[in-house]
Amino acid sequence: MRILTCVKRVPSPGARIVVTADGQAVDTNMLGFAVSPHEECAAEEAIQQIEQHGGSSTVMTLGPAAAEEQLRTIMSVGVDGAVLLATDGSDWDPMATARALATAIGELEAAGGEFDLIFFGNESADSGGYQVGVRVARALGRPIVSGIKGVDVGDGEVTARRDTASGAEVYQLPLPAVLAIKEGINLPRYPTLKGRLGAKKKEVTVIEAAREPGGQSMVTLVTPPSHETPTEVLGSGAAAAPALVDVLERIGVL
Repeated sequence: MRILTCVKRVPSPGARIVVTADGQAVDTNMLGFAVSPHEECAAEEAIQQIEQHGGSSTVMTLGPAAAEEQLRTIMSVGVDGAVLLATDGSDWDPMATARALATAIGELEAAGGEFDLIFFGNESADSGGYQVGVRVARALGRPIVSGIKGVDVGDGEVTARRDTASGAEVYQLPLPAVLAIKEGINLPRYPTLKGRLGAKKKEVTVIEAAREPGGQSMVTLVTPPSHETPTEVLGSGAAAAPALVDVLERIGVL
């Protein structure tokens, strides 16, 4: 079995996002970067499926040269190889990203054989567009289901489970197929020192990504308004105890 996981380099979750003065980019001087949480779970699911069924796993991302760090982090927990579709660091819209990914996947499959499964995160942590996986699946002519919280690979097919408000939906897809994995399907493992050292020796295949014309273009970035929550200091030490009791009575705890 061959599994490909597509991930995205995003600002670390919870980081404060600052837009440059011209409104054309995110100021990355003080930002750390990571892989989207949904995609961390997608990579973990790929590793678990290979451990169960055998085969090889690959991770791919489109982004600047610095995104190699995220690829090596994913390889340090058990993914076998990585592919970087190198860009100049500018933002790509979902249409351009999907076209580049689909083209690269076609080239990889022509050289090494078809991927039985291609995993995406359900959505990225920064833009949350829910588009790239669907666009890639359509370009490749393969079925896709999103919001996946369970994967069971059988003979020539995969059974995928999506949770709903009233229970769950179960889909049976012929292989090869594409699945958009949702956070919570598993608990991603942490890199070990041995894993990090081993990841440094693994090869990252670099392909220069060519952006085709067309699609969306960014006008400007706008930072959403911040909301401040007032804080009331009840006191300090023993003097705060009566005020604390009054608060607990007011909210019905006592």
